[in-house]
Amino acid sequence: MSFKDKLKEKRLEANLTQVQLAEKVSVTPRTIQNYELGTRKPTKLEIVEKLAKALNTTPEYLLGQNGLLVVAAHEQGGAKAARDIDDLVSEVTGMFAGGRLSDEALDGAMKALNEAYWIAKEKNKKYTPKKYRKGANQQ
Repeated sequence: MSFKDKLKEKRLEANLTQVQLAEKVSVTPRTIQNYELGTRKPTKLEIVEKLAKALNTTPEYLLGQNGLLVVAAHEQGGAKAARDIDDLVSEVTGMFAGGRLSDEALDGAMKALNEAYWIAKEKNKKYTPKKYRKGANQQ
């Protein structure tokens, strides 16, 4: 089941309208509508946590472990990092789609790959010319 389906299911179980849920989470009703349509997903862990609390569930249930990795990547490195992690997660999930790994082992592999991504990204910073680094003084 996808994020949009889980969100709608939990909202209906809680007897909340999209407007009521939006008020509880401090977002616009249009945002909740977009989440349920599948045109957007939350990009901040804080929003996912508020949604989970309002719907009496967990962030892991709403987004799954892989989705949480993507949200964390977005917070840490922006949209490009989130796309990179999402692509990585999709490729690795496809590689193990034959069912040879348990869910726990797959989650562990995803976490390890996520950590390896950020380590590689940090190491590659030293090869970026100073004038192109974020926060470098522009002359």
